[in-house]
Amino acid sequence: MKKNVTVVILAAGLGTRMKSRKAKVLHQAGGDTLLNHIVRAALRVAEPERIVAVVGHQAKEVQASVKVPGVRFAVQAEQRGSGHAALCAREVIRDAVGLGDGLLLILNGDGPLLRPETLTALVDAANNAQLGGAIVTTHLADPTGYGRILRDSQGRVAAVVEQKAANPEQLSIHEVNPGLYCFHSDLFWQHIDEVAPNNPAKEYYLTDMVEILARHGHPVLPLPIADETELLGINTRVELALADQILRSRKTRELMLAGVTIENPGSVTIDVDVEVGMDSVLEANVQLRGRTRVGAGCRICAGTVLRDCEVADDVTILPYVVADEALIGAHASIGPFTRLRLHAEAGEGSHIGNFVELKKTKLGKGSKASHLAYLGDSNIGAGVNIGAGTITCNYDGQKKHQTEIGEGVFVGSNSTLIAPLKIAGGAYIAAGSTITTDVEADALAVGRARQVAKPGWAKRRRQLAQS
Repeated sequence: MKKNVTVVILAAGLGTRMKSRKAKVLHQAGGDTLLNHIVRAALRVAEPERIVAVVGHQAKEVQASVKVPGVRFAVQAEQRGSGHAALCAREVIRDAVGLGDGLLLILNGDGPLLRPETLTALVDAANNAQLGGAIVTTHLADPTGYGRILRDSQGRVAAVVEQKAANPEQLSIHEVNPGLYCFHSDLFWQHIDEVAPNNPAKEYYLTDMVEILARHGHPVLPLPIADETELLGINTRVELALADQILRSRKTRELMLAGVTIENPGSVTIDVDVEVGMDSVLEANVQLRGRTRVGAGCRICAGTVLRDCEVADDVTILPYVVADEALIGAHASIGPFTRLRLHAEAGEGSHIGNFVELKKTKLGKGSKASHLAYLGDSNIGAGVNIGAGTITCNYDGQKKHQTEIGEGVFVGSNSTLIAPLKIAGGAYIAAGSTITTDVEADALAVGRARQVAKPGWAKRRRQLAQS
């Protein structure tokens, strides 16, 4: 199927009803932009090189937002209607695959709920009909604002009449056009120039192609879709919020059917590209963002937020951990109240406890930092114990510096490690030390002032205060 389908995505609109300085297709629902959702669906029926997004408003930003390599772009510098937008893609398609090849699928860039299965059915309908193509339709209780579907005596689509041009009889029709078309490419490009701006808006309507093809003996087949929600186009923030809710509900259902336990599905936030392995458990109010990957047999506890993280199998993440771009090894235990950021790595079987922060730091296999520590710009070997209150002082006011800690090192509580610093394997750092120079293997390093005791000093002070 993919070999003969070209997709045009109309993504040039301003989206004025969004009340935003940002192009409509750049707004996000379900953890991705509206446009990327459409591209993702289009990939079910077409190769990336056969997908053309027609951009206009904030064209550079829209192009940069598309994640899939190979997708092509055409520019609609002036918005003159959907028919004009499709026409803007002609030269790009001609250069890429030719105009007479296969089927032409035309989609709106603001419909993130569209299911790939619907596109497959639409392409099948257009392929099998041997007519002008096929068009998705749906029945609405309130069709206000939509173009009405006019059928011929054989049940095919004879025309689409926009609401402003419809007579009272046509306005009573509840079957509408949500804007998904699949035409035979050769017929479409042969007749596209017949579309004229004969309407109050003086725009070129893509819907006119249905009547034009029928007039030339190529009627279009309707593909009724019962679930109108997947055809929702986003025009306001209210509709954006509804789409986000639906996409996230789909995602939690997908994961649960794949063997993931979600204790309170309505409370979690899981982005569309997230993956979670079988027998993992997600507690309430968990957020899994971006391209986070969670392995099998993990437990992600309440309030945890992971963005673009890699979590191996059998990991326990206790409540209220916040991690960005972190790598967590198998059997590790993280949290509660832990912060991992900027490519922090927690090795296999490591333990990072409450109020510990890792930044650009690798904590080796089986190492522990259980309480109240800041470890920045560090490379920490296997089997290391980091005592409570330890800090790597990585910033000198101008530059960041590295701390290297070898295998089996014991760092006592409340130690201050002044980078750049190397502590070789097996060394022991006495509690309360400030370490400023490298420590050799298996050495004891003590960097603190000698304790001085003055007997009776406190009693004399109290007596002096009372006199």
